[in-house]
Amino acid sequence: MEPNKVSVVVPIYKVEKYLNRCVDSIINQTYSHLEIILINDGSPDKSGTIAEEYAKLDNRIKVIHKENGGLSDARNFGVQYVTGDFTLFVDSDDWIEVNMITELVHNSLKFKADVVQSAFYYAHQDHLLFDNRFYQKDDPPIILDNEALMAELVMNERVKNFAWGKLYKTEIIRDIPFKKGVLFEDVFWAHLVMKRVKTYLILHQPLCYYFQRGDSIVSDYSPRNLDIIKGLKERQIFIEEFYKNLSNESYKVLLKTIFIHYNLLLVNRKKDPKGTNKKELQIYIKKNYVKFINAAEKDNNLKKQLLLFSIHPYFNILFLFFRKLLRKFKIVPTPLGLEKINL
Repeated sequence: MEPNKVSVVVPIYKVEKYLNRCVDSIINQTYSHLEIILINDGSPDKSGTIAEEYAKLDNRIKVIHKENGGLSDARNFGVQYVTGDFTLFVDSDDWIEVNMITELVHNSLKFKADVVQSAFYYAHQDHLLFDNRFYQKDDPPIILDNEALMAELVMNERVKNFAWGKLYKTEIIRDIPFKKGVLFEDVFWAHLVMKRVKTYLILHQPLCYYFQRGDSIVSDYSPRNLDIIKGLKERQIFIEEFYKNLSNESYKVLLKTIFIHYNLLLVNRKKDPKGTNKKELQIYIKKNYVKFINAAEKDNNLKKQLLLFSIHPYFNILFLFFRKLLRKFKIVPTPLGLEKINL
C-alpha cells in the first residue's frame, strides 16, 4: 500500500533528444502512486509533442504548456499543480534509478525526515563519475539537524544547493518560489527551504544521473554566469541574520567563487570587453577585504590567493598556475578526485 502521493515536477525546454530517457525512468518507478507534472516551457522543438504522447499512455501524467519563462518560472508553474504529500524535481535531461522514489519515501517515513537526499552520478556520454570523497555507497544514512544541515549547505560538498535529487515534504516548499530570470536559481532558493527543515537525511546510494552536456562553462561562458555570485551574496545576508556562526564559511565560499569567475572573465575577454564585470568583482573584494581575510585565516591557500589578488589579480593567477604545475610533477599532493565508472 502506498498512501503517500509523490508529485514529480519536470520542466521541459529543448530536450527532445533526452526527454524519453527522463520520462521513462519516472513512469517505470517501483513506487507507482505518482503524479507526473511535465511543464513545456515554450519549447520550440518536439518536446511538447513527446510529452503529450506520454500523457495519452499514462493517466498519472499532466502536461502543462506555457510561454517560455526559464527554469525557475517552469518549476514555479508546476508546483501550482502539485497535490502530492511529497515533491521531487527532475530536470528533463537527467534520469533516475527505477527504485529511487521507493527508497526516498521509505526513508523519509522511517526517519521522519523533512527532506531526503540521494547520492548521484555525474553522467557523461561514455562514463560516470561518483563523488566518494566523503562517503561510500554502502555507508549507513546520515541524519542532520538544522544547524548541521545549514553548515553542510554553505560548504556545498556533502549537501549540494541543487533542488533535484531530493524528496521534499510538499508543505515545506510550496510557498517558496524559485527566483525568476537568473541562472543558478537553486542557490537563491535552497537556504530558504532548508531553514524550515528539522530533520534532513542523506542516503549514499546513487539513485539519479546528472547529465553533463558537451558544452563546457569555459567555452559557453557569459556574464550571466555571475548570477551565482548574486545568489551567494543574498545568502550571505541571510546567513548573517540567522546563522551568524557560519558567516566565515559563507564568506570563504563566496570568495572562492569570485576568484573562479574573475579568471573565467579573463579567459573570455570578449564577453566583458570593457572589463566592467572584473572591476566590480575587484571592488567588492576590496570593500569586504577585512571580512574575507578573517574568513580565510585558517585556509592558507585561500589567504595567499587573497593577498596576491589584492596586490594584482594576475599574481593570484600565477600562484594558481605554479600550484597546478607542482601538482602535475607531484611536488605537492593532488586533491582527491572522483571515482570513474566506464560505460
